Amino acid sequence: AAAAELQGKYQKLAQEYSKLRAQNQVLKKGVVDEQANSASLKEQLKMKDQSLRKLQQEMDSLTFRNQQLAKRVELLQDELALSEARGKKNKKSVESSSQLSEEQKSVFNEDLQKKIEENERLHILFFEADEQHKRLEAELRSRLEVLETDAAQHQAVVDSLTKKYTETIEKLQNDKAKLEIKSQTLEREAKDCRLRTEECQQQLKNLQAALGSRLEESLCIINEKVPFNDTRSTRYNALNVPLHNRRNQLKLRDLAGQALAFVQELVTALLNFHTYTEQKVQIFPVDSATDTISPLNQKFSQYLHENASYVRPLEEGMLHLFESITEDTVTVLETTVKLKAFSEHLASYLGFLRKILPYQLKSLEEECESSLCTAALRARNMELHRDMKRLTAVFEKLHTYVSLLALPSIRPEGLLRTNYNFVFTNIAASLHGFHDILKDISKHYSQKATLEQDVPTATQKLITTNDCILSSVAALTNGAGKMASFFSNNLDHFTTSLSYGPKGGAEFISPLSAECMLQYKKKAAAYMKSLKKPCADSVPYEEALANRRVLLSSTESREGLAQQVQQSLEKIAKLEQEKEHWMLEAQLAKIKLEKENQKLKNSLSGHLTETIQERSVLPNIAEQKKETTEKSLREPIKSTSLSTKLKCCLLKSLHCQAPDVESREDLIKTHYMARIAELTSHLQLADSKSVHFHAECRALAKRLSLAEKSKESLTEELKLASQNITRLQASKLFCNDELMTTKRSYEDQLSMMSDHLCSMNETLTKQREEIDTLKMASK
Repeated sequence: AAAAELQGKYQKLAQEYSKLRAQNQVLKKGVVDEQANSASLKEQLKMKDQSLRKLQQEMDSLTFRNQQLAKRVELLQDELALSEARGKKNKKSVESSSQLSEEQKSVFNEDLQKKIEENERLHILFFEADEQHKRLEAELRSRLEVLETDAAQHQAVVDSLTKKYTETIEKLQNDKAKLEIKSQTLEREAKDCRLRTEECQQQLKNLQAALGSRLEESLCIINEKVPFNDTRSTRYNALNVPLHNRRNQLKLRDLAGQALAFVQELVTALLNFHTYTEQKVQIFPVDSATDTISPLNQKFSQYLHENASYVRPLEEGMLHLFESITEDTVTVLETTVKLKAFSEHLASYLGFLRKILPYQLKSLEEECESSLCTAALRARNMELHRDMKRLTAVFEKLHTYVSLLALPSIRPEGLLRTNYNFVFTNIAASLHGFHDILKDISKHYSQKATLEQDVPTATQKLITTNDCILSSVAALTNGAGKMASFFSNNLDHFTTSLSYGPKGGAEFISPLSAECMLQYKKKAAAYMKSLKKPCADSVPYEEALANRRVLLSSTESREGLAQQVQQSLEKIAKLEQEKEHWMLEAQLAKIKLEKENQKLKNSLSGHLTETIQERSVLPNIAEQKKETTEKSLREPIKSTSLSTKLKCCLLKSLHCQAPDVESREDLIKTHYMARIAELTSHLQLADSKSVHFHAECRALAKRLSLAEKSKESLTEELKLASQNITRLQASKLFCNDELMTTKRSYEDQLSMMSDHLCSMNETLTKQREEIDTLKMASK
């Protein structure tokens, strides 16, 4: 009975422990979620701070713009004062100047009033945004504080629960020890039932052996027959390379080339249409060569002049899209990244059309209001008025559907594959609508051109411009018709070819997975090519190391020799320059010497000059003798045998007192030339030694860097080995935990069996007592 109570108590404690453990997991998850929420709130706070800084920068730019406008108003007021002063002098043009000044004032005042209102509106928007940002920041800060307090409370709860768990574990371990003691005592008491327990243990061993063999067999079957199935998960399946359909890729490239040709035709026609429209605005209804056109038409022609910067990028975007579709790639909407650039270029051209549309409509209305416009011409102008609105609307539709096609390369969830057919069908319908609108425009323009030819002020320039506009509109119509028919004919191919994916999967998960898939495809192709190449003969490791050292030393010596050659070339160039300089100096000295000789020959007192020169030479020689003797006494003996010979010759010449000037100069020259040659040889020797030492230092530095790199690689390998050891230790601990759990389960089974045996012993004793009583009664 005591063992049963202890067993029930132990089971209750185990249940409580499992419940507390589950609660602990839930609390840990809540703490992690709160920490993630606090991190996200911090990120939102940073984003709001950045937006506040941007708004402050916009405010500074607006204040600077207001200052510029104030300066402009002051300048305009000064000009107004000057114009009023001039108006007083000219009595005849008083009325016209006053009217102009009033009109200018009104225009300036309206412009200034609009700028002031815009500034006030921007100030209000900035103030509201600032207030909203402050309010949101306060709310986020309060929410962050609340979350931090909640996190602290959750952490305290987790700590208390862990403490409680440790206490319960210790208590359970103590109970376990007590139960083990009691089980030992019960085993000692159950000596009579050992045979039954041995049989049960034998059965248990047989069951364990059978279950172990079956487990090993099932694991082997799983490892051999059931590999990793990546098609079950869409995330992994998106990285699989689909089957390469070369015919499909070539077909898509051909279609892209045809689309590029059609787009080039449309771009050329649009450029011509906008250019000739600009010429038409400057000619009709008022010719800019004879009279000034209206400000509206001036602005309209200015905007039309910028058409190339919006139309040319369409051709460039389509060209980049065509170049991205090659035979080796997998072309689907998730991989056509260049389609996004084409969509952006189309959006910029749509913005250009929206910008010129009001001016174009107002220009047509102004043309209808002119005196040259007849009723029929006015009707044609109103028809063109409606056609231009329809043309802009069609381009808006095309941009919408093209931007939808560009979405899978950025956000796959933006456009589902089930909607691809719908988008392509609408693009085809929009292209047909574009073709119909261009037909109407061509028809109405041709009627308008015939009516404008009947105008009395029509010139040959107007007629040729109308012909050019009609030809550009006809080219536009033809190009749009070709594009519409081309897209309609290949609609099914676009829908099927641009929507296939990996085997067993419906689609790519993200553009990043599509890019990874393309990289894997390139790697697989490179691997297949490398398999076809014959394997080169391998070199032993020791020999490769020796060859590497030799190669490094040879490269270092080669680099050192290259540097020496470069330095020697630089020195040679410098010496050549110095040589040219001294050659020029020598020529100048020769010229001066010849002039002096001519002067000496032409002098009348030649003999007197010779005697004077001899007298002057003797004291100079004496002075030179003294100087040489003093230098020889002061300086150490460093000169060569050539210098001693030179001194002996000089002394002999001094003693004889019949010096030969030319021989003395030759001796001095030879002495200094020898000295210079000796010094240059010493300098070259020192340079060569320094270059050699520099090359050795570079080689040692290179070897040191290689040794450091090898040291780093070895440390990384050591780290990896230590990590592997820690992993193995962790797996060992995990296995020990599993063994402990199995041991506990077996101990529980043994305790249950011992309880069962005790109950059987009790029944046996009762039966024996009953038998004894029956025996006694029978006696």
